[in-house]
Amino acid sequence: MLSNMVSTVDGRASIDGRSGPIAGPADRQLFHALRTPVDAVMAGAGTMRVERYGRIIRDEPRRRLRRERGLGEEPLACIVSRSLALPPDLPLLAEPEAHVVVLTPSDAKLPASAARVDYIRAASDGELDLPRALSELRSRFAVELLLCEGGPHLNCELLSAGLVDELFLSLSPKLAGGDPPDGEMLRIVAGREFEEPLELDLLGALEHDSHLFLRYGVSARERVSRATTSSSSLAS
Repeated sequence: MLSNMVSTVDGRASIDGRSGPIAGPADRQLFHALRTPVDAVMAGAGTMRVERYGRIIRDEPRRRLRRERGLGEEPLACIVSRSLALPPDLPLLAEPEAHVVVLTPSDAKLPASAARVDYIRAASDGELDLPRALSELRSRFAVELLLCEGGPHLNCELLSAGLVDELFLSLSPKLAGGDPPDGEMLRIVAGREFEEPLELDLLGALEHDSHLFLRYGVSARERVSRATTSSSSLAS
């Protein structure tokens, strides 16, 4: 699994609740380039709501490139949600070409929409069993290469379960300042501390207009608890 995040130099993953003010043109190009070869793009429900997710591949040349590679025009759009609290006007759900897979411990369903919606229900003691959900995602929908776009709580759960192989981090040359509102951590990973810090291996680094684009391998995963993690901190 790949994870793609953006951060200011002082560690902020969002400004006014969104990542857009942090990103630059090159970061947005990388964002779309990473989506092009993958089988599925995943995000938590909170990220879907705030960022107003729409069609995953909007650019026709990128859709054509996927067809030439033997892929479908659109990656699966995977939503991790505990309670399916998604707005009915979410642009993604209004896309007839979209195929949405909801990973949830809930028995609830979303209202009817133009998009095709399937469910992976993987509950353990009422919470989402992420390893089991991702295993089913692979077996049912042939997802071999998965890209996660956050948010910070979902990143924590995935890293805690040893499910992330590579992290792409865009470091924006900005200082946002401020204190986290209501105790909310605005870093790229939020939630409980890992049992031990996760080690990262730098695989590549690029620079453009003072932005740094870092690619890390996530190593020492055996030192992180692989126990099923609670989804109560995930966006509902």
